[in-house]
Amino acid sequence: MGGTDEFRAAVRSLLRRDPRTRSPQEDPVTERPRGPASYFPSIEAKYGRPVLEWQRLLRERRAADPGARHSDLVGWLKSEHAMGHGHANALVAATLAEDAGA
Repeated sequence: MGGTDEFRAAVRSLLRRDPRTRSPQEDPVTERPRGPASYFPSIEAKYGRPVLEWQRLLRERRAADPGARHSDLVGWLKSEHAMGHGHANALVAATLAEDAGA
């Protein structure tokens, strides 16, 4: 019984820590990606291209149109590549966040 209490205390301690300072190995709740990255496996399966290729296309699009906003890029993925809104939004959000250094 003491082992279970110790485990619970360790989990509570980790969860109280700022998530930005936790390594993925320390996250006892889930090892799955969170946020936009959680869509990546299904994007690759459904649209047949790796995420890095989609991100390259988005970056090329932004270079061609520097004033393009998030919604413009989502619309472009939807109209030009028949991508669903959620998948397009996740790709754009992750790419823009990565480019901003987040």
